[in-house]
Amino acid sequence: MNETAQSLPDSRRRRQVVVGASLATALLGTLGGVAPGRASTGRPQTTACPPSLVGKATCFTGQDANGAYYTIAVPKRWNRSLVVHAHGGPAASYDSSTTTHDLAEWAVMVEEGYAWAGSSYRRGGYGVRMAAADTENVRRLFAGHFGRPSRTYLHGQSFGGNVAAKVAETYGRKPGAYDGVLLTSGLLAGGSRGYDHRVDLRVVYQYLCRNLPRPTEPQYPLWQGLPADSSITPDEVLARLQECTGIASDPAARTAQQQRNLDDITAVTTIPERSLPTHLQYATFLFQDIVWNRLGGRNPFSNQGVRYTGSHDDKALNAGVARFSADPTARRDLSYDSDLTGRVSLPVLTLHAIDDPSVFVEHESAYRATLRGAGLVQTFTRESEHDELSVAEYANSLAALDRWVRTGRKPTPRSIAGSCRTFDRTYGGGCFYDPGYRPSSYYTRIRPRPGRVAWPAMTAAQERAWSRIGGVGIGFTEQGADLH
Repeated sequence: MNETAQSLPDSRRRRQVVVGASLATALLGTLGGVAPGRASTGRPQTTACPPSLVGKATCFTGQDANGAYYTIAVPKRWNRSLVVHAHGGPAASYDSSTTTHDLAEWAVMVEEGYAWAGSSYRRGGYGVRMAAADTENVRRLFAGHFGRPSRTYLHGQSFGGNVAAKVAETYGRKPGAYDGVLLTSGLLAGGSRGYDHRVDLRVVYQYLCRNLPRPTEPQYPLWQGLPADSSITPDEVLARLQECTGIASDPAARTAQQQRNLDDITAVTTIPERSLPTHLQYATFLFQDIVWNRLGGRNPFSNQGVRYTGSHDDKALNAGVARFSADPTARRDLSYDSDLTGRVSLPVLTLHAIDDPSVFVEHESAYRATLRGAGLVQTFTRESEHDELSVAEYANSLAALDRWVRTGRKPTPRSIAGSCRTFDRTYGGGCFYDPGYRPSSYYTRIRPRPGRVAWPAMTAAQERAWSRIGGVGIGFTEQGADLH
């Protein structure tokens, strides 16, 4: 179904670069302890279902009291269970179409008989606890209008994996709220460590390319991503990446310096060439959002003590690359908002492609170390995509979680791999499980920061202590304004 970038012809590899860059542009644009708010008193309005669900389900949309849009689907043959979905991103903004697109992407869950509910989140930009609160809100809204389901499952994809894992820790301990968790391609190392490879990309890129900013432009600390008032666009960032590396060109058309720059960037950061445009966009626009819109201009990132290797001249790279230390309060606030403690009492099943180019599979090692393996089953596939794994595998994963919850018998990666063939006959796409695979340590892929290698990244004691500090974390209002 999926092919590695190395096995693709050059023309298709270039298309992957363009597609990845376009996705990042669409997601990012220019980015501009929370209790869940009360659910909207207005009734969900009937709406047209995605084409694949026409005649199979009744669909509803609405907006909750905090301004988040939502979509709900109830299948004609409802099995009385609900999937509450946390979507990826974060994007610059969300509108009423966000959750209907999410439903179309995950329609297989409704086809399997589950009701489905997803929130857009109340604003764009970064905020894991905010998104978790809005995800919990849509569960409450569903129960209020359609009745309490027999079982309720959380599903988080990509950044939504971080969100769903936070929901499980924050709201999942309440009896009857949730019964199990499915995390697919999840960003599970949390915000304070999960973006360290992009910090490294930002500084290595600038050392080699010196065009973001250019020497003739106003200089700024690279941990900002971009200045608050920057007018640079996503397309301009991609143009500068092309200028430095020739990434969208045939290898034969690149200059020797461009190829050397590209080789050094990918070797040092371990970021695949095909996803480099996406990661660089996040390292500029997402960092800009986190620093300026969420942390009041404070720096949560550090690369002090990091030793960079793999370039043509590591000595010069380490001597010349920009260095900075995090503001302790900024790092604390980002950690409180997004890091995970591992205090989960629900069955958790994960699915991750071994060659995921966007959220590295080593995030699963970080999550296993955080949970210490209790109540966790992790599955891996020999695929090389992030968002579009086999539909049969998604259906199979949800069924395996449901069996685990209903019977109390914990599955194994091998038993889950064996049950996939049934779903492949229905949905196609293939089954690519590797039951014997176990990812290496997170720090074999992400360069460690001295003193910050133990898991969990935030202990339960730290979370309790920080929750007592006024204004800690990433604050938000219904309009998304910062509370700091």
